[in-house]
Amino acid sequence: MSFWRQITNGMTHVSEYLVTLGPAGLFAVALLDSALVPLPGGPDAVMLVLSTERPAWMPFYALAATAGSVLGCIILYYIARRAGRRALDKFPPSKQARVKELVDRYDVLSVLVASVLPPPFPFKLFVITCGVFRLNVWRFAAAIAAGRAFRFFLEGFVAVEYGEQAENFLARNYPAVGLGLAALIVVFFVLRALLRRGKKEAGGQRPEVGRYSGAKMRGQDETEGSTDL
Repeated sequence: MSFWRQITNGMTHVSEYLVTLGPAGLFAVALLDSALVPLPGGPDAVMLVLSTERPAWMPFYALAATAGSVLGCIILYYIARRAGRRALDKFPPSKQARVKELVDRYDVLSVLVASVLPPPFPFKLFVITCGVFRLNVWRFAAAIAAGRAFRFFLEGFVAVEYGEQAENFLARNYPAVGLGLAALIVVFFVLRALLRRGKKEAGGQRPEVGRYSGAKMRGQDETEGSTDL
């Protein structure tokens, strides 16, 4: 048996053991998977299995998976932050440049969208890029938490509704759902930015009106005062 085959079998046994621990095991699987130690199936498969077996526990599984994923991403973030640009060496330069452009342009919005999209989307490249270029860690963690929570709760809901057919249902529909949600997130933030810009522009005009009105009133007062004399 080859060395890599032994490692793969060993990780499979670890994954199978962690599944028996319920929410704590799912937390561990999500943490390891997000921190560059992938386990067979990953947290998505474990989320489906556990939620199918115990539907009433689905919210606890989703929260455990979200917490583990966030913590694992923070660990990977700090590893990349300490390693610097060397952490990006294993990724093609074209992908590095594209992800850096997205992070620079859309900030945590890009991380939020990336955390929702299913594999093979290069999510870890976004996490490493954020660490290398020192994106604010709190805003980074908040974006990961929001995206992963949606993802795991959606998977849990599908598992409860469809049981053993959940995996097939998600395989057929999740890419479209993920892309649709990503589009909605982008539209939401664009509209919010436009509304804020409109308010700033409107707010910038009001002081001028106020100064003009004040000056006009002072002028009237002075005129009235001179008439009294």
